[in-house]
Amino acid sequence: MSEETWLAARLIPTSGINGAEEQERRATSALLAVMSAVREFGRVVTQAVGAPAGTVQTFIEVPFKLGGHQLFPDGLVRVSRGQRQWTALIEVKTGNNTLKTEQLEAYLDVAREQGFDALLTISNEIAPVAGQHPTPIDRRKLKKVSLHHLPWTEILTHAVLQKEYRGVADPDQAWILGELIRYLEHPRSGALEFGDMGPAWVQVRDAVSAGTLRPNDSGASEIAGRFDALIRYTCLRLGRRLGTEVTPSMSRREVADPAARSQALVNQLVSTGTLSGGIKIPGSVGSLQVTADLRAGQIICHVDVDAPRAGRPTTRVNWLVRQLKDAPETTRVEAFAMHARGGGAAELLRVVREDPTVLITDPTRELRSFRVARSTTAGTKRGTGRGAFIDSVVGAVDDFYEQIIQNLKPWMPAPPRLRTPEDVQPAEPVAASLISTAISSQDSPDFGTEQQ
Repeated sequence: MSEETWLAARLIPTSGINGAEEQERRATSALLAVMSAVREFGRVVTQAVGAPAGTVQTFIEVPFKLGGHQLFPDGLVRVSRGQRQWTALIEVKTGNNTLKTEQLEAYLDVAREQGFDALLTISNEIAPVAGQHPTPIDRRKLKKVSLHHLPWTEILTHAVLQKEYRGVADPDQAWILGELIRYLEHPRSGALEFGDMGPAWVQVRDAVSAGTLRPNDSGASEIAGRFDALIRYTCLRLGRRLGTEVTPSMSRREVADPAARSQALVNQLVSTGTLSGGIKIPGSVGSLQVTADLRAGQIICHVDVDAPRAGRPTTRVNWLVRQLKDAPETTRVEAFAMHARGGGAAELLRVVREDPTVLITDPTRELRSFRVARSTTAGTKRGTGRGAFIDSVVGAVDDFYEQIIQNLKPWMPAPPRLRTPEDVQPAEPVAASLISTAISSQDSPDFGTEQQ
């Protein structure tokens, strides 16, 4: 038998997983064991939920009593630094299982009685905004205990970034972390990707097409939250590929008040039939803006680029076109003039390449900025796979970044050059009648007296 058919031994095997309970227990044990074994990974996960730097200890299924009932949280993490200890209970869900309010509130009561610092939940649910919890909780339970949530996608992203880009000092620990990554990437691990727009998707999509969606429809709010969760998932997925932290681009007001962000998205969906979000990529020329037009069935990605501050209008257009040499010819380019109102001149890239002047409506006005955009077909299905909305958004973002954004660089003025002796022109002689000998205000007060 050929060795190519032999299966390599794995530290964390996926074989033998029978049922959701076994899947959950194995994922919990694997994650917590690697957190304590790989110092760098344990630090990055615990830091994300407010723990201090220190030695990480982990335990599974620690028993506690609450009101005569025996409770078994899935795990416990303790970080020790000198005399200080930070402790958090862990509750884990895998697959399509969701967190339950009653269970989480009971664990919060246990943490408060024991003097623990936090409760950390892990599941495949993704909150619309980072720092927000996907499960409604009585806020009074959080007076002394903090509540944190990490989706499995984010944990996998932390693991990949640490191993492949930031590095692990010990080679054996790096191998252990790699085994966790392989396990979490396997479908049987229960650490699933974002894969469902929710049960209200078809109803809301049809209502948008018919123009009958109302702001108070419950499904509209659910789809708005799912779309923001999809943007977060797309950021995490893109960040794993780029080796850097990619985050949703949101204003301070939206981060501070997620409910206002959700309501604004609902109003946008009702009035225009669109959903939009931004993606912030370190080092890129600008934020990648994503708009899903449910009426037109289109996903539009665009980025705004500042135009050069020097040169003629055609020179500035050519500066952008040179950077888009590998972009599809169906890419749309729009130019905005300084102090001009409304939209600018727009044309497809294939036309602009042949005639840059099509973007110049007034040669006397300087170009202020450009907008580069691409439209692709939006999927309609609520899940994943061919013809699915989720995959169409993820694919549009990946393609737009690869074909356009990663090739764009901001304009930089040329540095000043030192003058050489050849550049210095000889001074022309000055006529004697033009030489001034009058007393200046910059002369000393005694200047005239000394001359007399």
